[in-house]
Amino acid sequence: MKTKHLKYHGIPEEYNEVATEACKAWTAAGKDDRELGLLLKALAKDAKPFLNHPQLGPLATAMLEKQTQIEKAMAVYQPKPWQQWGEDIEPTSIEQMKNAVKLPVAVRGALMPDAHLGYGLPIGGVLATRQAVIPYAVGVDIACRMKMTVLDMPTSALAKKEKKLAQAIHEETRFGMGARFENKREHPVMDKDWLVSPVTQRLKDKAWAQLGTSGSGNHFVEFGTLTLETPDLGLDAGTYLALLSHSGSRGTGAQVAAHYSRLAMDSHPELPKPLRHLAWLDLNTEAGQEYWAAMSLMGNYAAANHACIHRAIASHLGVEVLLDLENHHNYAWKEWHDGEEVIVHRKGATPAGEGVLGIIPGSMGDPGFIVRGKGHNASLHSASHGAGRRMSRTAANKKFKNLNPETELQKRGVTLLSAGWDELPMCYKDIREVMADQADLVETVARFDPKLVKMAPAGEKPED
Repeated sequence: MKTKHLKYHGIPEEYNEVATEACKAWTAAGKDDRELGLLLKALAKDAKPFLNHPQLGPLATAMLEKQTQIEKAMAVYQPKPWQQWGEDIEPTSIEQMKNAVKLPVAVRGALMPDAHLGYGLPIGGVLATRQAVIPYAVGVDIACRMKMTVLDMPTSALAKKEKKLAQAIHEETRFGMGARFENKREHPVMDKDWLVSPVTQRLKDKAWAQLGTSGSGNHFVEFGTLTLETPDLGLDAGTYLALLSHSGSRGTGAQVAAHYSRLAMDSHPELPKPLRHLAWLDLNTEAGQEYWAAMSLMGNYAAANHACIHRAIASHLGVEVLLDLENHHNYAWKEWHDGEEVIVHRKGATPAGEGVLGIIPGSMGDPGFIVRGKGHNASLHSASHGAGRRMSRTAANKKFKNLNPETELQKRGVTLLSAGWDELPMCYKDIREVMADQADLVETVARFDPKLVKMAPAGEKPED
């Protein structure tokens, strides 16, 4: 059995040699290969029942010995307090959160109701540390964020001028990995100091070319309706035409994350495997200061990215902006909690300090919400950043590959310009349930309903 087949059945690459020998023994015994696949999947989940198996016993023994070694290594790390919101969270994400709060630099943590598996810290994970920043706890797409502008244009335009709205999106942003503009967008962010890191210095031209683009994965630009039941946000009660975007720091942010994640992991070879992707950089070191400066620059760049998109589309349509609202959800902040300054990592989590406004989207076929934070102490003043995935992208592509995304969205009253199967609403949890699970963290101010949506087309590699 080839390495890719072993991986498919859940056998980690480090066991390839002993697994290959076990497969050879199985074949030599004249047994059915289809049954072997089922047994390997079962063994990957629990090796103990296979310890005395005539062919798979050596593989089970090797995996259990390694597991015992990891458990002993992890036993020296003492967990700090953390709290979970919502029950519909996969066990692997909960395990990641349990591991994160065992870090020597951890203070405490929180797990949001949209949580799902990530590198190191789960997406939807919040972690406070002392004088340390964890690149993988910030996330690969540094400063991924939401931005909404309410436009001075009647909601009837969604039906009467749909082609004009669609054309504005098509012309004023780009989707997909490597997406860029031939004629670079102008923004003061490009006048900032890009020498703060060798990565940002090297990639400044690339970043400039990608300024105003939207990337792939779950990144989108969409028109919809914003409904306020009561006056708020400087607006009267009513329904408005709004533009909503979701993207981050593009390829440059990803390269910053990769570079400093490697530095952090190289700096902490003592960490056992479950904590490896949670390696940190001390903020008192040159590397820590360098990453913090690069992260901050990527925060400004991501904000500029959205600003260019919204400015260009509003200009294209010749309309004024009535409301401008935005927030990061892949970032680290210096904040005071429990009487001390800590570094709060929000990986796929929205800042929700008392009175702080934020945007929590659902899916391209479900509503999103403008929220006001309640400043809940146990959540480290955080809330979810969306509905959260119900299944992996791989599983979604297999399950829904025979569906037509445009047709599925039409059933929900949404016109889909482009997107992949892995972004269909069925791939996500019910946003209404997620909002109910965090009613103590935020209050709903307004509801956004997507009507005209564009994402990267099917087949694009995700950047989130």
